[in-house]
Amino acid sequence: MVEMELNKIVIDEKRHDQLIVLKEKDGVRILPIVIGLAEASAIKLKISGFQPPRPMTHDLLHTAIENLEASIDRIIIDKLEEATFHAKIVIKNSSGKEKIIDARPSDSIALAVRAHAPIFVDDEIIRQSEIFNKQK
Repeated sequence: MVEMELNKIVIDEKRHDQLIVLKEKDGVRILPIVIGLAEASAIKLKISGFQPPRPMTHDLLHTAIENLEASIDRIIIDKLEEATFHAKIVIKNSSGKEKIIDARPSDSIALAVRAHAPIFVDDEIIRQSEIFNKQK
């Protein structure tokens, strides 16, 4: 697994393309992921420090997890299947037991931003993505 961090968010409302770019934390490799407008906006609003008057969906889920005396331990992007990324949210409860929840990378990253949780990507996914992007 390779630890990555959110490098940038690209929102093109005219073309309806939204992209998050993860960058290897101690390296140069990147992983671009196409996401939905709502998720891109949720990530961008949180990073910019915007405080909505009422909790947005990712804020609500993060708060619910914390109120259940658990925390988001890490995010794992572990599969690339037919140009679709798959992710897992690893939640740790107060006794240290981990629960793994299947999720979209966009929702996972939106939660990671709120929880300040690390993002890990399977090394093979990065390699597959590099090959896929070179073919375009």
